Amino acid sequence: MQDFAGRDNVDFRRAAFGATIGNMLEFYDFIVYGFFAIQIGHNFFPAQSEYSSLMLSLATFGAGFVTRPVGGIVLGIYSDRAGRRPAMLLSFALMGLAILTLALTPSKNTIGMAGPIIVIVARLVQGFALGGEVGPTTAYLIEIAPPGRRAFAVSWQPTSQQVAATCGALVGVILSKTMTADALEAYGWRIAFLIGAVSLPFGFWIRRGLPETVDRRSRELGGPQKPGHLALARGHLRTIALALMILASGTIATYGAHYITTFAQNTLHVESSLAFATGLVGIGLGTGSTLLGGLLADRFGRKPVMIWPQLAMLVLSYPVFMWIVRSPGPASLLGGFSMLTLIGSLPSGAIYAMLTEALPQEIRGGVFATVYAVAIACFGGTAQLIITWLIHISGNALAPAWYLLCANVVGLVAIVLIPETAPGKNGEPHPSPLLA
Repeated sequence: MQDFAGRDNVDFRRAAFGATIGNMLEFYDFIVYGFFAIQIGHNFFPAQSEYSSLMLSLATFGAGFVTRPVGGIVLGIYSDRAGRRPAMLLSFALMGLAILTLALTPSKNTIGMAGPIIVIVARLVQGFALGGEVGPTTAYLIEIAPPGRRAFAVSWQPTSQQVAATCGALVGVILSKTMTADALEAYGWRIAFLIGAVSLPFGFWIRRGLPETVDRRSRELGGPQKPGHLALARGHLRTIALALMILASGTIATYGAHYITTFAQNTLHVESSLAFATGLVGIGLGTGSTLLGGLLADRFGRKPVMIWPQLAMLVLSYPVFMWIVRSPGPASLLGGFSMLTLIGSLPSGAIYAMLTEALPQEIRGGVFATVYAVAIACFGGTAQLIITWLIHISGNALAPAWYLLCANVVGLVAIVLIPETAPGKNGEPHPSPLLA
């Protein structure tokens, strides 16, 4: 096995870029669906009311989360046994197939019920692929990084998701500015998917050249046999439970943020260009915040960078949403949403680093992928549906703030209870994961 922590920084940067560029391309195509939920709903789920069409479209968006735990288990364990690179290549290939299917499937008016069925199947495949993407990628970043730079290295994983969301929002802004509403609904959303599909060959090519971090030969030929995944995972049940709470809280905030484009158009009735610009500016700023949080977590430890932003979100979420709802416009939407995104993105790198550092390499990819996928499936996949439903039954546009506040409380409790894992901050030296 190659010890990347002992090699020069050029190798580290190249390998980190190769892993995260693939992750970014996958998340772009997954997230684009959320940005164009209204247009996709009209094409594949026409209904008597705008609410019903949107709910059916969001339910299909959520269908992609159903298979994420399955993908996390299957591809995560595969990455622990066969290596990170084969698992990342397989998930990437499956994602490419699903993206092309979504982009090219004719509408329901053209081919009848076959259209919605194909879209749902494509979303299920997409979810499986993405469920098996996060664990191997995060484990890979931890394993190539020097001990003092792990949080910063791993922060590129959520950063790549932010970049993907930013690119999706940018595409939305450009298309909404240059196309009529009818054209956007007829084929504009397909262009957004095809842009991602064009990038897929590059991502697949660069991942093929990534060096491996899992020494499969030594596991097969050397030393005593270690317990299986399930037996090893039992020794980390407390960490797994707390990780599930933290990731559930974070994913509600993340997918709630991705809903801002639909929320601004459908609930606040602002122009689509402003709605897409809100997502673009807010999530774009969150990209820099995520990387800054990773640097701070390497310097001060994981927990301080997780606790203080969580407390700030508890204090600010409701007032900011009240400002946005009462005075919907460029100042409140761009300013308020950007502030929440900046604060909410700070802990991401620390969270990913802490949860992967707490697990041994033999189960790191599988356990992290599974916990992450379960949290995403149960809470990320339902976040936009629940928010839309809460707004509908309450008639109150502030309903998203209530849901986010509850999620913040759960996450804060788990963060306080989970132990510190940063090297030198937890009372004892922390060995390199490559030597664990």
